[in-house]
Order: sequence, then C-alpha cells, then structure tokens
Amino acid sequence: MTDDTQARIQQLVDSNDVLLFMKGSPLFPQCGFSSRAIAILNHLGVEFESVDVLQDQGIRQGIKAFSDWPTIPQLYVKGEFVGGSDIMMEMYESGELTQLMADKGVAASA
Repeated sequence: MTDDTQARIQQLVDSNDVLLFMKGSPLFPQCGFSSRAIAILNHLGVEFESVDVLQDQGIRQGIKAFSDWPTIPQLYVKGEFVGGSDIMMEMYESGELTQLMADKGVAASA
C-alpha cells in the first residue's frame, strides 16, 4: 500500500463517526455481506458514510492492509476498527453493537 493510499484511508476513517468500507453503495450493495452490514446499520438507525471499494483498487487492497483484516465490508466507529459483517451480526444480536454506538456517542438519527 502506498503512503498516499494509507493517508486517504486514515483521513476517511478520522473524518467519519461511522464508516463502512463496502462493495457497492447502501442503495445497491454488490455482495451479500455488504448488504447485511447495511441492513444492520439501518436497523440501528445510526447515520453512517460508506466507501465503495469497487470504485478504487488502491482503497480495495489498501483497506485490507490498513486494518489487517482480509475481507470487505469493514466497519469503523469513531476511528476504531470493529470488524466485518459476521462480527457485526454477532455484536448486533448480542446487543454489543448498540452498546458500542452508545459508548462512542453515536446517536440514532431522528
């Protein structure tokens, strides 16, 4: 990963409270895992931004090195890497994801 890609990813993570690196967009997810991640975030009712890794090969490969996580989607909350869709689902079902959002000061949108 280039320093430029690293800096771009860091800037995205730092400037968004809830950020999902995904395949596709929230309206048109391009894989089942991204679709599931969007459904979880929508159900929580939190505002989030997304980055379509299919639009940028540097980001697509760079995010895997950045997080040391091999798969996409990847969720970040207040700069902290949370995990992919399986971890999101486990945390959602146990209530941990809702608690994490509350602990980090991410309020549900009105």
